[in-house]
Amino acid sequence: MTAIGTAQLAPRTTAGAAVTPLPGGWRLSIPSGPAGAYRWAQLDDYLQRPRDAFPWQPPAALELEARASASDLPGTWGFGWWNDPFSLSLGLGGARRRLPALPNAAWFFHASAPNFLSIHDDLPAQGFLAATFRSKRWPPVLLLLALAFAPLLGWPAAARRLRRMARRWVHQSAVLLDLDTTQWHHYAIVWEIEQVVFIVDGNRVLATGISPAAPLGLVIWIDNQYAAFTPQGEVKLGTLATPAESWIEVRM
Repeated sequence: MTAIGTAQLAPRTTAGAAVTPLPGGWRLSIPSGPAGAYRWAQLDDYLQRPRDAFPWQPPAALELEARASASDLPGTWGFGWWNDPFSLSLGLGGARRRLPALPNAAWFFHASAPNFLSIHDDLPAQGFLAATFRSKRWPPVLLLLALAFAPLLGWPAAARRLRRMARRWVHQSAVLLDLDTTQWHHYAIVWEIEQVVFIVDGNRVLATGISPAAPLGLVIWIDNQYAAFTPQGEVKLGTLATPAESWIEVRM
């Protein structure tokens, strides 16, 4: 089993946000502010790597303690592994050039309303989740061709059909957790080739055979972003107001 190497994590922030070292961990914080401006603090080990060189493969395990400043922070926060699928990086800010990809992830993920982050109608789409994604690896040229269909997302009937079609390529598992995230909890993710197990305070909360395709990068983050692809065919992206400073703390 591979343990996390904290020395490899690098901080990323927008203006006014901060990643502050604490004894045994960090505080990731974003400032208060109105909607319309992106606020983000992150630790990761992949930004300067090409996606094929992301450092994590199964078997691997992530263990940490975490708490948040409020139970329903606007936007998203969490920790785990993913393949950074939605960035179209041209090498700006020191990032490696990367084209979009289909998602692969295993993480604890908090998403406030109006986020709706499931294409499967029987799975939770917001709240505090333990979740995985597994997707087929398409050649980048095919994904670029698929972007030609993006304008169809503006028509609800077409968007609903595309949402149903996406289930063929993107498999998900998720469970909504009834947890006071403002209190310290111990979280663990055990990622194996055939299974991912999520544990909170020593109790198994999800065991799923939908295990993401490697390689992945480790991410710990908080932001004020939302994304929604609803069963009604609505597609929404944006940023939310943060009435007060929002933060998460992690200890490893």
